[in-house]
Amino acid sequence: MKKLLYNVNNYLLLVIIAAIFFSLPACKKESSSTGTPVITAIRNYVPHPGDSLLSKVGTGQWVVISGRNLKGALNIYFDGVSASFNDAWFSDTSAVVLIPSVIAFPSVPSKTLNTITYVTTHGQTTFSFPIVAPAPSISGISDEDANPGDSVKIYGFNFFFVQSLTYAGLPVTSYKSSNDGTYISLAVPAGVTQTGGIVSVTTKSGKATTVYTVHDFVTGVFQNWDSINTYPWGSNTSSSSTDFPGNTGSYNVLTATNLAADDFAWYNGGRGVNMGASQWVPIADIDSSLSSYAVKFEISVPTTTPWVNGAIYVAVNYSFNYIARYTPWISSTGKTTAFTTNGWQTVTIPLSNFLTNNGTGTQVASITDLVGASGNNGMNIWYINDSSGAVTAFTAAIDNIRVVKIN
Repeated sequence: MKKLLYNVNNYLLLVIIAAIFFSLPACKKESSSTGTPVITAIRNYVPHPGDSLLSKVGTGQWVVISGRNLKGALNIYFDGVSASFNDAWFSDTSAVVLIPSVIAFPSVPSKTLNTITYVTTHGQTTFSFPIVAPAPSISGISDEDANPGDSVKIYGFNFFFVQSLTYAGLPVTSYKSSNDGTYISLAVPAGVTQTGGIVSVTTKSGKATTVYTVHDFVTGVFQNWDSINTYPWGSNTSSSSTDFPGNTGSYNVLTATNLAADDFAWYNGGRGVNMGASQWVPIADIDSSLSSYAVKFEISVPTTTPWVNGAIYVAVNYSFNYIARYTPWISSTGKTTAFTTNGWQTVTIPLSNFLTNNGTGTQVASITDLVGASGNNGMNIWYINDSSGAVTAFTAAIDNIRVVKIN
């Protein structure tokens, strides 16, 4: 009996091994393509009503490449720029790809322009297809309150083939776009007024315009230490152009020395700006999304005292219920780098950044929950060392504190 069981077990083992052996070639053949890739069409990643076939594409767009032998992709290039993809999502007949968000169209060689090159482990192909620069978009201005003649940058995307530009409501004819189309350099035009104006960029592909105004010392301003001053006590005011070059009139200086870890005493020695009630958001817009409005101010951090610990807290009327933290020395990936500025720069903190737990918890539910149904409330800006390390010295000038619509 034992001998019979032994023979049966051996037989079953041989059958299993044989099955595995004979299935290997089939698996290998099924899992990879062997022919040269072929592209037949480009389609929307998310199908629209009707035909999803595309006749042109733009940067930063998800698309589906249709064809044959598309598995085993090594590289996919749009106008010679490598795209992001995950071959695990691909089949032999379709590939989901994110077109690069930045393509330097003016510098693309003519032979590469309007091409998709698909490289696999078993060959490559080039497919001619219109790849166009989308309409421009503006993401921010380096210093919204810079003086006439000072250099500023307009940040955004697709600043290619610029046809006209307006800054602070005034036409600008002398400017320079970066090669990758992510910023435009210019000098603030003479003649800007205290109420400023919008920024607009027109290209061959369209037009981008800010909903807010630059060089505006009136709209939404809580405090500018010049014409508008809602600061009730203890201001550390200066107007020195030596200490903080490029200033626009007077400003405040936040200072701190020898702070131990977790020192929240914002009221000690020049670490806070405490402003009386003012209109955060017009009552007519009180139901707007939190991301529609932002606290803005200009800041200057000298190289003599790099910022390496602590945070600027923005609070509503001395309350810690919701806090927006500004920590430019910490990157989005958590990397820490000593922070300084080259002159003044604009800080934008959307109201959606106001969170519980000292700015690290849950987002406030609405603008009303943040500042009340009237939209009128006080504002505090404090430097607090909420870090685990000590602060030897901190110095930062701050000016033109305001709340404005950003989209």
